[in-house]
Amino acid sequence: MEIVECAGDVLSDLREFLSAADLTLSGLGAPGVRLWVALDEGDRIIGSTGFELSDDGRHALIRSVAVDPAHRSRGMGGDLARFALARATDAGARTAWLFSRRSGPFWRSLGFSPAERDTLAEVLADTQQVRLFQRTAQLATEIAWSRTL
Repeated sequence: MEIVECAGDVLSDLREFLSAADLTLSGLGAPGVRLWVALDEGDRIIGSTGFELSDDGRHALIRSVAVDPAHRSRGMGGDLARFALARATDAGARTAWLFSRRSGPFWRSLGFSPAERDTLAEVLADTQQVRLFQRTAQLATEIAWSRTL
């Protein structure tokens, strides 16, 4: 597995991959969103990960962590999440946040705890995903998670 930063033509493939995983597509091409994909030997996307920093750089919204169903249960999801957490730390973030309604046990295994949704929305108000969730009223149905980096 090779992890590469997402750019150019790969972005349209990533949109298709994330759509199949039922993850948010909004803002994927925005300047502040950092994305990576895991590729198999044929350069096909088998996983993805990324984050978006707050304006002050202290908070990272982890997003787009997904693994192709044929490659699950092999630790790839954890590897991809840890990859994004390490890159967010390198970028200066001190707290990682995310939304997840379905994968609580997975995120707990990586040190995340349930968090206040409104606090997440406040510290990451300038991110693409938070703005979308506020605009569409989806924020009220989301479950927030956080951990110190």
